[in-house]
Amino acid sequence: MRAFNHASLKHASPNRQKGFTLVEVSLVLLVIGLILGAVSIGKDVQRNAEYTKIKQKFVDQWVSAYNAHYLRTGVVVGDSQTQPRLMVNGENHSVVDNLVSGQDMTSVTPPKTICQGGKAPGLDGDVDLTLHEQMDRHGVRMPPGRAEGFEDRYAYLDTNGNPQELQVCFQWNKPGNAASSGNVMVISGITPDLARSLDQMIDGKADAREGLFRKYDIENNSDGEPGVEWAANNTQAYDEATGSATDTSENRDEDQVITVVATYKMNQ
Repeated sequence: MRAFNHASLKHASPNRQKGFTLVEVSLVLLVIGLILGAVSIGKDVQRNAEYTKIKQKFVDQWVSAYNAHYLRTGVVVGDSQTQPRLMVNGENHSVVDNLVSGQDMTSVTPPKTICQGGKAPGLDGDVDLTLHEQMDRHGVRMPPGRAEGFEDRYAYLDTNGNPQELQVCFQWNKPGNAASSGNVMVISGITPDLARSLDQMIDGKADAREGLFRKYDIENNSDGEPGVEWAANNTQAYDEATGSATDTSENRDEDQVITVVATYKMNQ
């Protein structure tokens, strides 16, 4: 019988494991790619879920609170119950004491905007800081918001991971106003991608000029042209000095994303 050569076995074994095959390397790269793709998709899904939460838990609930105030009192927020003007903050509006139905209102000075705690960023004109008082005095439950006493605020992260804060106010806009006439809810602190998402969910189209949800300072459409896109985008940083956009041409993670102001037209 031929003797078994242990020496040849010792030399042969290491030679069979010189490295990974091309197939093995390809499989590893494929798995890594799938993991990275899943993480990226997961972030988008999480952000979309957060935007839906903002719509349902904050924006929609403030609309419900506004409507509850009307059902409970018969007037909109800040209007007089004995001599209603059908205006937000109409009770404190003294410019149009003799205003009658059918009169031209395009030159009327609107009542002050109703906010809470401070004037919302991006708003024009004067404000009354009585929003919580208006709701509390009639027993209307406000959304949880950011915290107790900050029910009109909502904190969230922009696409660069920096904190942003929404704030809601209510105001009456005179006829012909670019930001929709009548009683509106004003929402400030909205990043461009959140604005488009809310517009799509509310109006079915991300149009800054038309629909119930639109940009606060957009110009009227006088040429019969179709709607316009939301101008700002997430490559624009927030300029603290001017409150306007600074186009960086790149999305840098050290920038705070620019925010816009929007109006949401109320039913009453």
